[in-house]
Amino acid sequence: MKRIGTLIAVLLFIPLSVHLGFAAQADESLVVGYVTKSAPNQGWTLINKGAVDAAREAGVRLLVAGPSAQGALASQIYAIDQVIAQGAKAIAIAPVDSTGIAPIVRRAAKKGIPFVAVDTGIDGAPIRSYVGTDNLAAARAQAEWLAGVIGDSDKVILVNGSLRQSSGRDRRQGFLDRLQQLKPHVTVLEVQTDWTLTEAQAGVTRELRAHPDVSAIANAWDDGTIGAVAALRTLKYPKGKVRIIGFDGAPNALALLKAGWIQADVGQRLYREGYEGVKTAIAAAKGETVPPRIDTGFELVTPGNVEKFSADNELSGFMR
Repeated sequence: MKRIGTLIAVLLFIPLSVHLGFAAQADESLVVGYVTKSAPNQGWTLINKGAVDAAREAGVRLLVAGPSAQGALASQIYAIDQVIAQGAKAIAIAPVDSTGIAPIVRRAAKKGIPFVAVDTGIDGAPIRSYVGTDNLAAARAQAEWLAGVIGDSDKVILVNGSLRQSSGRDRRQGFLDRLQQLKPHVTVLEVQTDWTLTEAQAGVTRELRAHPDVSAIANAWDDGTIGAVAALRTLKYPKGKVRIIGFDGAPNALALLKAGWIQADVGQRLYREGYEGVKTAIAAAKGETVPPRIDTGFELVTPGNVEKFSADNELSGFMR
């Protein structure tokens, strides 16, 4: 274990590219865990930063852990065990598998350790709160935007994230259900991934080669958006020929929006997800009553409001 100062410990491997500051007179008598995903992208950098900042401001000791690789369930379970062994009184977690993580959450709950799900829900185990975006509503908004820029019988690509996670399932289902209502004759070509940019780029490239008349691409997260743009560039598509909408509000995707490669993005409040997740876990550790669900909200980001969205959501340091 690498120990950082006296307040925040980082267990196992997790790429936290943030400044780990410390609250004055930190109270290490309260220990809280934060088990994140091993997702090396800007979206998770922001979520993780919010988590760390919440602990620093509260003056508690935060144990930060994560799986050794993207989607590694066994490794994330081990991370939870380690956080519990080091005395965590509550855990905020972004599960890599909504169902697979449930058994250890149930076991911990029997010991009186409350869990707060961040970004992605947990199926089949008691949690004290879910903190994150209403993914069904956000995906419906994504489909509504896309329906407004395509024809009635067009072909579109949908780049999905992991369907082992409730966030991936909800973003897919919300999008498909709403698009079916608005454009029932559109053909949807699905690309399945485990939330990796390389899978997204390869899948979009494959579909564009098979269907060069695709008119739009929707993505379940913004590394997928980056991969879709890379595929268009590789295949020499001109900027704007295929309309693209992302999902996350990650700074690198918003830079592509400003450059004209994508036209819209469903912007999550990523920093707030991490911040509110750990803040809620701290409250639960103290025995306080917490809301069963905290909707951190989303906003449709377009060229007209991208600067304001960036300023409002702790993105300025990433947008230079």
